[in-house]
Amino acid sequence: MLRGLVNVVRGALIGFAEVVPGVSGGTIALVIGLYETLIGSAAALVKGALALLRGRVDDARARFAEVRWSVLLPVGVGMVTAVVVGAAVLEPLVAEYPVATRAVFFGLVVVGVSVPARMVGRWDGRSFVLAGAAAAAAFLLTGLPPGAVSNPSLVLVAASAALAVCALALPGVSGSFLLLSIGMYEPTIAAVNDRDLGYLAAFGLGAAVGFASFVLLLQWLLSHRPRITLVVLTGLMAGSLRALWPWQDDDRTLLPPQDDLLAAVGLALAGAGIILGLVWLERRLAGVLHDEGLDPLAGSATAPYSSPRSSSE
Repeated sequence: MLRGLVNVVRGALIGFAEVVPGVSGGTIALVIGLYETLIGSAAALVKGALALLRGRVDDARARFAEVRWSVLLPVGVGMVTAVVVGAAVLEPLVAEYPVATRAVFFGLVVVGVSVPARMVGRWDGRSFVLAGAAAAAAFLLTGLPPGAVSNPSLVLVAASAALAVCALALPGVSGSFLLLSIGMYEPTIAAVNDRDLGYLAAFGLGAAVGFASFVLLLQWLLSHRPRITLVVLTGLMAGSLRALWPWQDDDRTLLPPQDDLLAAVGLALAGAGIILGLVWLERRLAGVLHDEGLDPLAGSATAPYSSPRSSSE
């Protein structure tokens, strides 16, 4: 019961993050120790579904057995609930108080960058180069001006979802930010609030196809090249801070700090405190689950990434 409730809350945190442009659900998953478990379970689920489509029932059954259902299901419930609530609550806050909300999430991600950076372990010259390249790519991507699309076709909806859902699995890359860049954020939020089932079905189908394609690659990278992958993820998170700079215009041009500098700094510190609290809570929860004889979630956010193949790095 305790583990299920904890995972619902963790899923809700990821869901809320995905609603806010510029904030990555993958970042939150990494910070609270869910990232490795979710990627591994998602990859096993995709492999099982593919085996089932090919008529390999025994193989599919074996793959489905690898899925951490006790984690995946409550996390999914928390995420869906948070997306519905967040679409109605957080989105208006972002629109009405852009500087304040960006300041909070800026501080949140600044501290969050330290999580994958510590999991890398030893940093060398190549690591800094790779992280710098990833940061530059994220910086350029988050500088793209937002677009606008009215009455999108269902094909465009599905394609947009396939692109955005890949960002769900990448810390530092925000799916909602990508939707905003291609002009699909407002139609999607409206569809959620209006319960537009046709739109949501097309979005769900595109998301499923896109995620299935991407998660297998990411799972392979985490299993075979964990250190390099975490270096790149660290860079992506650092570069994504551009999207969360509190002062910018509607075209995402960065502006110097304004008169509300002190308030923004205070809110950024509050955001940093949220992440520090989440890391502390992740440690405490892992200890509670261990004391009760339950299996703490794999992929602790406070320990270096471990993998059977990591010695190949």
